[in-house]
Amino acid sequence: MKAILDTHIFLWWNLDDPQLSDALRETISDGSNTLFLSAASAWEIAIKAGRGRLTLPEPPGKFIANRITLHRIQPLAVQLSHAAHVYNLPDHHRDPFDRLLIAQGQLEEMAILTADPVFAKYRVVTIK
Repeated sequence: MKAILDTHIFLWWNLDDPQLSDALRETISDGSNTLFLSAASAWEIAIKAGRGRLTLPEPPGKFIANRITLHRIQPLAVQLSHAAHVYNLPDHHRDPFDRLLIAQGQLEEMAILTADPVFAKYRVVTIK
């Protein structure tokens, strides 16, 4: 399975947060799955860390690079088609980062690993 990690799932996995469900831990740990981290998530992490709303063990760029290498997570670039597809999404979710992840999931036909129940309102497979 190909799947995109929602930003909070990437952080919970890498910071060993107890909020991460057993199902998500199992999915992430399963080496047969190909996992992706969107550039939108890297941007969100950088913004939150820069504003003091997120504490990481190292600067965001280094943390993200080290963790995607360690866990064999593939980077997912934001394409113009992804950004433009946000226009077609119903307004269920107000978070622009999440809306972009949903657009990527739809266009790339990938599941999204998330604990956010609002994602289920969109035409995208979610794993909680």
